[in-house]
Amino acid sequence: MTDVLVADGLRKEYGDTTALDGVSLSVAEGEVFALIGPNGAGKTTLVRALTGTTTPDAGSVSLLGSDPTDADREGLGLLPQSFDPPERLTARELLDYYAGLYDDSRDVETVLAEVGMDDAGTTWYENLSGGQRRRTCVGTALVNDPDVLFLDEPTTGIDPAGRRALWSLIEDLADRGTTVFLTTHYMEEAEHLADRVGLLAEGSVVEVGPPADLVAEYGGQSRLVVAPENAESGADALEASNFGVRTTGEGLVVEGVAPEDIGDVVAALNDRGVEYEALTWKQPDLESVFLELTGQSVADGTLSTAGVGASEREEVALAGGEQ
Repeated sequence: MTDVLVADGLRKEYGDTTALDGVSLSVAEGEVFALIGPNGAGKTTLVRALTGTTTPDAGSVSLLGSDPTDADREGLGLLPQSFDPPERLTARELLDYYAGLYDDSRDVETVLAEVGMDDAGTTWYENLSGGQRRRTCVGTALVNDPDVLFLDEPTTGIDPAGRRALWSLIEDLADRGTTVFLTTHYMEEAEHLADRVGLLAEGSVVEVGPPADLVAEYGGQSRLVVAPENAESGADALEASNFGVRTTGEGLVVEGVAPEDIGDVVAALNDRGVEYEALTWKQPDLESVFLELTGQSVADGTLSTAGVGASEREEVALAGGEQ
């Protein structure tokens, strides 16, 4: 397949903070590529560099065979993480406006229906719920039927049902040949949608590959996550019963626990009088992969004590969103 997006050695600094540190990646025609990482990892800065809305300090980008600033805008769609259209326009009027920016746009009513806003098309933007606003914003990125679609945290603020509806829409777009580059911190979203994912931490791409391949290689064993009221007491109780325990941002993690062994962990805690708020059994997933490779949790950006030298980054305030 032809690569429609290629980044080579992108670097971007804001003062003393390095937002991008030598990022290289490529996305093939018709591929859904998901970039995952916590807030402050550099996702939005990378999207800006790839779309030509910010200039990297070093490195190069090719978008549809051209520099991003010279790429054919008729073939591009972009939904930024932070997008604040005029609030006294209706959802339909907003899509009409953006459709008018292109020589050849799609039918607005069709797009409203695709993003689940056909029943609220006459509602002013200021009166829409957070999820409805985000769906409307997704619609503005689709009115020109783009060849390459950039979605920066597209489902943030959308309820689970609405999120899955947008997943279905993204899948349909990919089936029709649209190349989709999306950022997300929802692991399920990346695993469900992406042909390949890139793991971004502290401005660097740590690994790239199909989700299933990454989970198989780096995901490790199934695990039980314990959230005790006292982490030290909980760790002591489990170690005394010969369970291997590590402390992470999630809580106490006991590796290799099969469902039938959960009772033994509970008994070990109860025998020592350790109270806990939650027990969660988890199979290996992309979150496990990210934690293994970076020592950092995508969900909240906190570091685990099992880290590999990662350090928390200062978040840079940029116009329109996260670093």
